[in-house]
Amino acid sequence: MKAMAHKRESKSEYLLEVVGLTKHFPLKQGWLKRGPRSGSALRAVDDVSLTLKEGETLGIVGESGCGKSTTANLIMRLLEPTEGKIYFDGVDWTALPARDLREKRKEMQMIFQDPYSSLNPRMRVKDLIAEPLRTHTQLSRNQIAAQVEELLEVVGLDPSYGNRYPHEFSGGQRQRIGIARALALRPRLIICDEPVSALDVSIQAQILNLLVKLKKEYQLTYLFIAHGLPVVKHISDRIAVMYLGQVVELASKVDLFAQPRHPYTEGLLAAVPIPDPSLRGKEVQLLEGDLPSPANPPSGCRFHPRCPYATQVCQEEIPPLQELTINHWVACHHPLQQGKGALR
Repeated sequence: MKAMAHKRESKSEYLLEVVGLTKHFPLKQGWLKRGPRSGSALRAVDDVSLTLKEGETLGIVGESGCGKSTTANLIMRLLEPTEGKIYFDGVDWTALPARDLREKRKEMQMIFQDPYSSLNPRMRVKDLIAEPLRTHTQLSRNQIAAQVEELLEVVGLDPSYGNRYPHEFSGGQRQRIGIARALALRPRLIICDEPVSALDVSIQAQILNLLVKLKKEYQLTYLFIAHGLPVVKHISDRIAVMYLGQVVELASKVDLFAQPRHPYTEGLLAAVPIPDPSLRGKEVQLLEGDLPSPANPPSGCRFHPRCPYATQVCQEEIPPLQELTINHWVACHHPLQQGKGALR
């Protein structure tokens, strides 16, 4: 295969490796002025590096507008990166020509946020699920029909539902159809782009439990994106916290919740409601202010205008992402000390 030409010389230990991923969208003047402003760009994703081992679930969390979904679209190459590299199973994903990318995409699928807009309303459910099988396999019509019925059962839907259209289903059922479609080609990696954010809380739990079950049954690897820490805690092994296009903290789920080291992570945890507020054990600093515009990010540390611990250096110098303790990475000039800022 041509894709082999893009293999790295040494086999990577990671199924997915993202290196310096960057996406800037050029901005133009408003209708009162002509032409783009010189060098002006919306910095949606800025120098993001991530790794994901086979069988692992990496959660990405952050406020709306922090670049989570853009990162997912870049990894799928639904968007082309401005800079950076994406390696999937050792193959340089960013260098693949369209023909090889189409072939390789069978191994990486995506579950979208809106289960209705991601499904063609004019197609029956059985045809929606069968479409990738018809496109990428040589299976007969009967074999495809049998697989579609099996997939519907796997995601908890009656096979007879295959004759219906998407508008005849609830939001949770439509998301199950989206999951069945993503599973059709037996991918190795599934990117879940806020798959439960549009659903009721009770239905969210059902979909999350289904994803956990399918991961074990199909030996899947997940990149799971959400804006709420409780959701990613339920499903993730490690969690990356993003702020304004950058990863500011990356750690195991256990370490992140027991001992957050970045003030932004501390603020996100403080915002999580708990049944008995007295169990927090200490006064916590809630986040104040709004997320700055990615078209005009603050100088230095991008979080410094909202950070209660910011100093002069935070306004002037960009903090590098550093490993403070084993496998716990933080981009902060004044990381929280152990024993401070943890929420029990």
